[in-house]
Amino acid sequence: MKSGSFLIVALLAQALLSPAQDIVPPAPATTQPSATATAAPAVPDSYVIGASDVVIVTVLKEPTLSGSLLVRPDGMISVSLLGDVMAAGKTPMQLANDITTKLKKYIQDPNVTVFLSQMNSKKVYLIGEVSKPGPEELTPSMTLLQAIATAGGLTQYANAKKIYILRREGGKQQKILVQYKQALKGDSTLNLSLSPGDTIVVP
Repeated sequence: MKSGSFLIVALLAQALLSPAQDIVPPAPATTQPSATATAAPAVPDSYVIGASDVVIVTVLKEPTLSGSLLVRPDGMISVSLLGDVMAAGKTPMQLANDITTKLKKYIQDPNVTVFLSQMNSKKVYLIGEVSKPGPEELTPSMTLLQAIATAGGLTQYANAKKIYILRREGGKQQKILVQYKQALKGDSTLNLSLSPGDTIVVP
């Protein structure tokens, strides 16, 4: 009995003197940025706001004056406290400066930022014998050939000799004849640069 008791005491003493083994919980997974977070669209500083664009006006510490605003066909946006403000024809920076100046009558040192959330005004249109007729977003320096290529090219029924561009300038519509085949051969002077609202007609 004594030897058995001695053995039990020895085992207990060993267990008590052994250093405790720490259990380290697995490190939490590193939180990744949300994949659904959307960045503001990249807009060049020279971008000129037009009708149908959507701008987001933010006035620091003034949530009632901030919001997403549609540029109306008359070029105006409606800003709380200010009423109608002309947005069309201005860059986002210029519009922010205009709103800042107007708000100084009501708020001390207003801090205003403006950015584009939707760029709808800069479009060209293709109708007729192209693979994908309809509106296209006008990218910077887009040319006639680029627009037609983006629309999938001409169909087999297209009359390449009679393509023309309809363009409105000064309130009047102009018809600009296009020499498509010569432009396609590499004559850059005939590969016309497009303007917002141009309509390319392919008979």
